[in-house]
Amino acid sequence: MDKFTVLDLLQLDLKEHDALDLKCIGGRPGLVREIQVPELNRPGLALSGFFDSFADKRLQIFGRGEHAYLQKLEKESNHEAIKRLFSYNLPCCVFTNSLSPTHMFFESAEERGCSLLQSTLDSSEFSSRVMRALSNIFSPKKNIHGVLVEVFGIGVLIMGESGVGKSEMALELIERGHRLVADDSVEVRCVGGNFLMGKGVNIIASHHMEIRGLGIINVTHLFGVGAIRDKKQIQLVVQLEEWDSSKEYDRIGMEDSTIDILGVNVPYLNIPVKPGRNIPIIIETGAMNERLKKLGYHSAKEFNRSIMNWLETERARSLHFENI
Repeated sequence: MDKFTVLDLLQLDLKEHDALDLKCIGGRPGLVREIQVPELNRPGLALSGFFDSFADKRLQIFGRGEHAYLQKLEKESNHEAIKRLFSYNLPCCVFTNSLSPTHMFFESAEERGCSLLQSTLDSSEFSSRVMRALSNIFSPKKNIHGVLVEVFGIGVLIMGESGVGKSEMALELIERGHRLVADDSVEVRCVGGNFLMGKGVNIIASHHMEIRGLGIINVTHLFGVGAIRDKKQIQLVVQLEEWDSSKEYDRIGMEDSTIDILGVNVPYLNIPVKPGRNIPIIIETGAMNERLKKLGYHSAKEFNRSIMNWLETERARSLHFENI
């Protein structure tokens, strides 16, 4: 990933329950320091003088307990622990609950060029939010050529060779009431190591579509804000390809195919395209079928089970009449 600094953390555009409510209250030269790991540290032991295995690469969080101890050190004029703390190249120090650093701590931070940040949130809430934000920032990512749409609540990534009709399929889905997330280039992030989140590479261009013969269209203006969303979990990948008469395509669907993206296996459909096939309806059906699978109902396996039960019944009936 690109270098992520303390200033970048301050400038994160997070809203509502994700907002960090951060501001810089000192050590402004340290805003250019890089945040290298997505973890936090509560430096209570370090303030007491125990620095074995001190996590100096992490964001240092100062809550009510740490703040009370800093006040105790201030009254005792005990500078040693604080000086030793700032002998490390800390990324920054964050004071929660709108707390302010003591004079001695502030002077040491200014001297060492370490940023001091303040948040109105309490320690647990701030830690939860910043961990969520950093986890997203530091998660593995890649750009994929395709179109990401939300169909019946399922995030569908449509892939295929250039010119196969990905954008036209997505446009038809939008016309049918579904939502566009990104066209042409999709930024995919692996969040938490177990699911993929997709969004447009460029937030300005992500809700525009290039339709051959028509040009660039603005989906938001044409279909309204209800036809778009900023990001969506990728729960199904649809690969479009030109129909190949010599190739065998899956006609039953007994085996669940998956594709590996950033180490996560995502349900996968390979759909051949040829004149006369209504691909948007097939994608809609695939999305609804995927929702059924998540609810525990597998159409192909249920059909196979019904056939086997019918065969067993017919066999028993035949044996019964043979023995009469």
